[in-house]
Amino acid sequence: MAIIRKATQSDSLSIIDFQTKMAWETESLKLDLKTLTHGVNSVFLNPSKGQYFVAEDSGKIIASLLITYEWSDWRNTSIWWIQSVYVTSEFRRKGIFRSMFTFIKEEAGKNKVAGLRLYVELNNIRAQKTYKSLGMNNEHYFMFEWLKDQ
Repeated sequence: MAIIRKATQSDSLSIIDFQTKMAWETESLKLDLKTLTHGVNSVFLNPSKGQYFVAEDSGKIIASLLITYEWSDWRNTSIWWIQSVYVTSEFRRKGIFRSMFTFIKEEAGKNKVAGLRLYVELNNIRAQKTYKSLGMNNEHYFMFEWLKDQ
């Protein structure tokens, strides 16, 4: 059974590796390693940007995700965004994300967070099914974005 915990900076190399793999697997993007390294470490240096969580099995990190914060003036509290989810291939479809989600949901409750949100690639049907099975829905909003050219 995996152990879910808040990540520490000593986990950054695993998280960087996971993000490199995820970008390639999901979007065929090759990330700039220097930028990614600074981005991951920036979260550990400035916790107002977010917090990472990891799953471990037999002392090996097998999954990670990032929580970032959205302020809700309507609710006078935060909503947590789940981002950068990655589970190593040999541990997929084994309930690791479900365990992480349950852990995060409990942490959100302790911190009086209004809810959890995430976005998913339109073509990632497997992930969408997973999120729906956890009681999440996509009934309220469409997400629009503007991104500066990469």
